Amino acid sequence: MKIRSFPMKALFQKKSWHMYRLCLVAGSFILPIQFLTAQSLQELLRLAENNNPRIQAYELRYSLAGEKILEANTLPDTEVSAGFFVSEPETRTGAQKARFSVRQMLPWFGTITAREHYAGAMAETEFVALSIERRQLALDVALAYYSLYTNGEQQGVIEENMTLLETYEQQALAAVEGGQASAVDVLRIQIRENELKERLAALKEEHKAKAAALNGLLNRDSHSEIKIVDKLWIPAEDPAAREEMVSVHPELLKYDKLYKSVEQSELINQKERAPNLGLGLDYVPVQERAGMSFGDNGKDIVMPMVSVSVPIFNSTYNSRSRQNTLRQQELMAQRKDRENMLRSKLESARAYRNAARIRYETQIENLEQARNAEQILIRNYETGAMDFDDVLDIQELQLKFQLNQIEALEDYFSGNALINYLVSA
Repeated sequence: MKIRSFPMKALFQKKSWHMYRLCLVAGSFILPIQFLTAQSLQELLRLAENNNPRIQAYELRYSLAGEKILEANTLPDTEVSAGFFVSEPETRTGAQKARFSVRQMLPWFGTITAREHYAGAMAETEFVALSIERRQLALDVALAYYSLYTNGEQQGVIEENMTLLETYEQQALAAVEGGQASAVDVLRIQIRENELKERLAALKEEHKAKAAALNGLLNRDSHSEIKIVDKLWIPAEDPAAREEMVSVHPELLKYDKLYKSVEQSELINQKERAPNLGLGLDYVPVQERAGMSFGDNGKDIVMPMVSVSVPIFNSTYNSRSRQNTLRQQELMAQRKDRENMLRSKLESARAYRNAARIRYETQIENLEQARNAEQILIRNYETGAMDFDDVLDIQELQLKFQLNQIEALEDYFSGNALINYLVSA
């Protein structure tokens, strides 16, 4: 199969195996029907995975969430204090010169582990969010790719019809010279040619915008090279779609991960309502008393300390527990609503794809009939009875059917891409 290339330059970057594997996971769900088609589209999907700043931002968010796990595995700050007596208190063993203290509070047993689990649950949520964005990016790239393909095919069809009109124009000029046609027929053909030139010019401008949009998804220069396959076709049978896969879609898994994070938040709440322990040590240097001799003269003071922080008022913790319960109920309701929406989208996408197949096959039949009518007109021309009004009408119908067929093809692949976004593993 030939590849049509537009005059732009390509960009390639290397990624680690981990990122490449994630790229394949995100890109494989939206594989086109033809294997040769997949080579070009997969190349763009890899570039998008490597270059898109939206994906890079989500990767950084995931890395940041991973750092918070390490942050959770820490104790409260150790308190160290020092003081000097302005007026030294005299004791039996001597004057106290200063006081040095160190304090360390210790959370209740299992509190730090609970915080680590909560941070881990939030990191898992960010990873699922990254997976969703990868899927969405792959879908956006595929839709932009098929749109660009459609634009190129439409340009080709119009150019073919313009060539055909040039042939009709020459035939009309010959017929005018032979007295078998009017100069009005030539003018009508030329007007039709001008209309097609206008449509072709508009399509070329649209092509620039579509190429720039696709390159924008790839985060590269708008004039970079984009390779589009020469031909797509609708397969005899639609790819299988497992409807039950909707229930494990990342958009739903995100709610499951958030639910788990709320569970971990409640465990932290239960741990924090338990007493906190504190360990400390005070050291007081003592000056010897002059002119006195006894055993403890000038003996420094060392005083180990233990403290307990008891949360007597539990209204705050009780309120947090109720909030967590309500949050879990909210998440389950949101998950169910999202699942219903995804299933509805799946049915709509299937109907959209099926309608596109019907339109595609209808245009094939219409084109066959229009070409039969064209053959009849050509045979009439051989007998000297060609009607250029009928010729232009048939030519316009053929162009309409060809453009409709190309649009139906785009609709089919777009619908199939959305289906795979919803049900792929």
